[in-house]
Amino acid sequence: MAPKNRPPKGPARGASRKKPVTLKTLAQHLQLSPTTVSLVINRSPAASSIPPETHERVLAAARELNYRPNYMARSLRRQKSLSVGVIVPEISEGYAGELLSGVEDHLMQAGYFYLVASHRSKEDVLEKYLDLLRDRLVEGYILLATPISHSLPLPTVAVAGHEEIAGVTNVVIDHDHAMDQALSHLVELGHQRIAFFKGHPNSADTEDRWRAILEGADRHGLEIDPNLTLQLSGDPAGEVFSPDEAYREGYVFGRKLLERSSDFTTLFAFNDISAIGATRAFLDAGFRVPEDISVVGFDDIQSAAFHNPSLTTVRQPLREMGRMAAEILLRNLAGETTSSEPVMVKPELVVRDSTAPPRTKAATKPHRPLSA
Repeated sequence: MAPKNRPPKGPARGASRKKPVTLKTLAQHLQLSPTTVSLVINRSPAASSIPPETHERVLAAARELNYRPNYMARSLRRQKSLSVGVIVPEISEGYAGELLSGVEDHLMQAGYFYLVASHRSKEDVLEKYLDLLRDRLVEGYILLATPISHSLPLPTVAVAGHEEIAGVTNVVIDHDHAMDQALSHLVELGHQRIAFFKGHPNSADTEDRWRAILEGADRHGLEIDPNLTLQLSGDPAGEVFSPDEAYREGYVFGRKLLERSSDFTTLFAFNDISAIGATRAFLDAGFRVPEDISVVGFDDIQSAAFHNPSLTTVRQPLREMGRMAAEILLRNLAGETTSSEPVMVKPELVVRDSTAPPRTKAATKPHRPLSA
């Protein structure tokens, strides 16, 4: 007698396992050659000669039949992993998130996958991740706001990279253009006493942006008062702040400015997050923005337009910069010759509600005391 509850061997009678759809069966279904289908599915440059209606037929049939390309086989044939490593200081909303979105958009369209790692501004962690990603056979690196000082073993594109390093293509913002736009706007409104938040010591953009501010101020005849210049400190341990901590830091530094002097009519902050935090500090102290103090940020993160008042800021085309970085890297991997010169991106000043002409005389004291 057979033991009870013995599991059946193999699939139950009448059951059938649905075989995965292959490129060959997809081509047969469409009555097209496997080569044509492969060119469309893999988004090959050669597919540009294939009629658009054929593209649509192939992609529609692939969705209908749930065709999944065999990327492992494709990788073995090409001897490529079809993946890249992306390294950021931290993974959060705002600057890094917008850049990552642009990177992802282009890589997905090209059929590439990416692995992302956050180094938290620790050099030993950065070096470890570079090695780990290489061990996982990524074909190249995309570094987002991540300073490096030496060549890397794989093709690399750096966003906000400011060092000329062999094998590294830099995508950088034109800080001189940015500062000229922002300072021109403030001077045209009538501002002369401008306070500044300088960037964190570990930020890739800090020194170049501050150089551009100094040169721009000189061109516009502005005097920069050291007493009205504060450098954001970041985490005491040298790590990158979370967004909540970064907003809080802007608030704390806004209070520090008011404790030093209220004889300024504008704050030009290093980034939008610190500008928004400082705005809250000014409002809590009884000042009005922009009637008493105008505020200018940098980046144009998504929340900048929805803050109250909406923030005047220098817009970095972050998503486009991420897309450009991915495109340049894949062109390098394909063997296309690209220039070693930095790729310069023009920013744009976005004027919103946080800037206005100054009052005839700067406020001399907060309307409310600065409580702890």
